[in-house]
Amino acid sequence: MRVAGIINRRGAVAVLLLTAVAARTGAAFANGIGYAEPGQIGFQQPVTEVARDIEWFHNAILMPIITLISLFVLALLAYVVWKFNDKANPVPTRTTHNTLLEVAWTVIPVMILVIIAAYSFPLLTKELVIPNADVTVKVTGSQWHWAYAYPKDQGDFSFDSYIKDEKDLKPEAGDIRLLSVDNEAFVPVNKIVRLQITAADVIHSFIIQSFGVRVDAVPGRLNETWFKAEREGVYYGQCSKICGKDHAFMPIVFRVVSDEKYQAWLADSKKKFAAAPGSTSFAAAGPAPAAQ
Repeated sequence: MRVAGIINRRGAVAVLLLTAVAARTGAAFANGIGYAEPGQIGFQQPVTEVARDIEWFHNAILMPIITLISLFVLALLAYVVWKFNDKANPVPTRTTHNTLLEVAWTVIPVMILVIIAAYSFPLLTKELVIPNADVTVKVTGSQWHWAYAYPKDQGDFSFDSYIKDEKDLKPEAGDIRLLSVDNEAFVPVNKIVRLQITAADVIHSFIIQSFGVRVDAVPGRLNETWFKAEREGVYYGQCSKICGKDHAFMPIVFRVVSDEKYQAWLADSKKKFAAAPGSTSFAAAGPAPAAQ
């Protein structure tokens, strides 16, 4: 009976440990909403059609192909080590060419690339062809912060966005260390937002994973991208180019709100930032060039 009790207790402990491990693993694989969570593996939760397509392309097309190739190469290496080591094969063969094998290792990779291209080209087209926008925002990267400008139809104002100092963080208000900023950019939910991206000094890179957006900010060049957020919330990004000593301290924050809250924010921001008329130039509306 004592043995049975010990076994039962140990079994219960094992179940609890396995449950904890499973919970931890589940948390690690859970998608972050707007930002990466500690221990997270995988994509942040997508809130745009493009971001969903990117995640699907990665999980359903690229990962199976990469996994099969890796397992095949591993099996091939194991077979070679087992079959052709010095003891098992003391006299190596002198064969130098095999026509069928050479054709196979040329044709099969080409077929794999064709399969990848068949899915990736439509996705690239969706990312690069910018539809008619409801809102346009110009984003300028600088060492080491981002500046946002809204055109005349949105109020004609601009502002700088700097990372919050740790002493100014308010966790109870949702502030996140190394991600929260003093001035967030606001956009309306379910509206097409056109971003015009440039830089004032060196090359930066603008990325918000939940939007499926990533584009370089290049001095003297205006690149463009777009998104249509389908869920209200706060979404974070960071410069993904090593642009200088404070590269890690120039986060990107977009707050997606209802149209009513967006209009109220525009009215308040126009008074708060009071940009001089004509101080920021925007590219003409219409079909946009592909982002680089």
